[in-house]
Amino acid sequence: MAEARGLAAHQPAYLPWLGYFERIARVEVFVFLDTVQFEKNSFINRNRIKTPQGAQWLTIPVRTRGHLDGTLRDTQIDNSKNWRADHLKAISLNYRKAPQFAERFGKLEALYAQYEDNLAELCWQQLQFWLAELGITTRLVRASDLALSSRKSELVLDICRSLAAEHYLSGALGRDYLDEAAFAAAGIEVCYQAFSPPSYPQLWGEFVPGLSVLDWWMNSGDSRTECREWL
Repeated sequence: MAEARGLAAHQPAYLPWLGYFERIARVEVFVFLDTVQFEKNSFINRNRIKTPQGAQWLTIPVRTRGHLDGTLRDTQIDNSKNWRADHLKAISLNYRKAPQFAERFGKLEALYAQYEDNLAELCWQQLQFWLAELGITTRLVRASDLALSSRKSELVLDICRSLAAEHYLSGALGRDYLDEAAFAAAGIEVCYQAFSPPSYPQLWGEFVPGLSVLDWWMNSGDSRTECREWL
């Protein structure tokens, strides 16, 4: 259940894990941090699915030359590579025996048919797809629409102030950089997410936690009902 005037913020992510959505569901406003820099080898443009050989990365290729000093709004996808077809093929090969494959794979084909050059914009479009599938109705705000120029802890605090938040729900890594005293002085309570992903039936042997939402979605029943059970 969303906390009264609670807010969370996170950078765009491709095929996020379940914890990403649990955090969104617990607040009233989620800020899509498209004003931060692209990080190589992060979860912004990649995530893992499960195969008979174990976890496999699905990665969106990006054009990094000249963009590493810009924001995610400047990060362009390298569409010279047919990564959409490659990802759909990998999903089809590894999930065709999943309980919901026949019903849901067509939705993915329609989603991946939406052409986009910008990484943040693609993640924004796909985020709305996944929230609809999970039945999460939290308000979404793009950081780029807030016109804030601060960074790190100050940026998060400015976001909370601009949206009149009373609570900020941070990921666990926020303990390393958030200035909790500044939040307290502004009358904003800081809480930290402590999410343990649920176990669920998976293909291919021993359970592997922390995979993309795609793995749970393909193996779950009614995704909205089951989502409410672990939120």
